[in-house]
Amino acid sequence: MARVTFPFGPQHPVLPEAVQLQLTCEDERVIEVVPVIGYMHRGVEKAAERNPYANNVFLCERICGICSFIHALAYCQVIEENMGVEVPPRARYLRVFWSELSRIHSHMLWLGLLADAFGFESLFMQCWRAREVILDILEMTTGQRVIQSACIIGGVRRNINEEMAGTVRKLLDEFRRQWKPLKPVFINDYTIKSRTVGKGILPKEQALALGAVGPTARASGVTYDARLTGYAAYKELGFEPVTDNGCDSYARMIVRVREVDRSLELVYKSLAELPEGEIAVKVKGFPQGEAITRVEQPRGELFYFAKGNGTSHLERLKVRTPTFANIPTLLVMIPGSELADVPIITLSIDPCIACTER
Repeated sequence: MARVTFPFGPQHPVLPEAVQLQLTCEDERVIEVVPVIGYMHRGVEKAAERNPYANNVFLCERICGICSFIHALAYCQVIEENMGVEVPPRARYLRVFWSELSRIHSHMLWLGLLADAFGFESLFMQCWRAREVILDILEMTTGQRVIQSACIIGGVRRNINEEMAGTVRKLLDEFRRQWKPLKPVFINDYTIKSRTVGKGILPKEQALALGAVGPTARASGVTYDARLTGYAAYKELGFEPVTDNGCDSYARMIVRVREVDRSLELVYKSLAELPEGEIAVKVKGFPQGEAITRVEQPRGELFYFAKGNGTSHLERLKVRTPTFANIPTLLVMIPGSELADVPIITLSIDPCIACTER
C-alpha cells in the first residue's frame, strides 16, 4: 500500500486562512496529520505594550474582523476588572446586543463557506444575503458594518433609542424570514449529511482532554460556554448553551445552526429588557496589577490577560483565541478519514489563523 506525505495548504480553495496540514496517506486514507502554523504574524501583543492602554481597544478589535466587537469587549472587560470599573446596566445589555449580532454574522458567514465547500453556490449566496441584514443592523446602530468601535472602557460609545429599536426589530424579522427556509437544507439535505455525518469524530473525552472550546466542544457534548459565567448581561438574560452529542462535523454544523436561533432570542430579549440610564462611566487612573477575563467568541472561549504597572502603558497583554485551542482536535478528527473529507473536517472547527497568530 503506497504511503505518501504531502502538504494541504497554506493556500487552498476551501481554506480562508493560512494554515498547513502535513498529511500522511495510505492510498486515499489519512493516517497522520501534523498542523503547521506560523505563516502570519502581526505583533499585536507587542504593539499593545507600546500604545496608551485606552487606544488598545481599536487595536484588539482588529485581531479578528468577524469577531471585532467581542475582542473589544474582552479587552475592555479585562481593563475594567483591573481598575475596578463598574459598567452601567444599559451598557451591559447593549454589549450583549452587539455580541450576539456578531455571533449571527459570524455563523452565517461560516455556513455560507461550508455550503461553498460542498459546491452549493446558491445556498452560499443566500446565507450571505441573509447575513447582509445583520450587517445593516450593525451599521445602523454603530456606524460600521464590520469594525464597530462601539465598545469603550467603562461602557459603550453608541446608544439605541426607541425609534431605532423598532427598526431593528423589523430588520430582525426580515432576517428570520430569510433564514427560515435555509435551516432545513443544512439539517436534512442528503449531500450535506453524506459529507458530514460520521466524519471528523471527536469523542467527548478527547474534546475535554485536548481543551476544545466553542461549538467544536459543545458538538461533542461538552456543556461549557463562557457566557455561563454571566459577564455583561448574560446572567440577567438567562442564557442556556446549545449542545449536541453527535461528535462529528454534522453536529458541529447543527450547533451553529441552532446558535443562530439562540442568538436571535438574546438580541430580541436584550432590546425588550434594555434598562434606562447612562451608557458609560468616566474612567480615571491607570491599570495596576494583573487581571484576566473570558468571553465567548463565535468560535469559542476568548481569553485576555492584562498586566499594568501604574502607567499609561500596559506591561503585558496576552490573548488566547479559540482557534488556538481547537487546532489540536484535528489530530483526532482527521486520521482515519478519506482525503476528500479533510477540507470539510478542517472547516468544521471554523479556523481563524489571523486571530491565532496575531
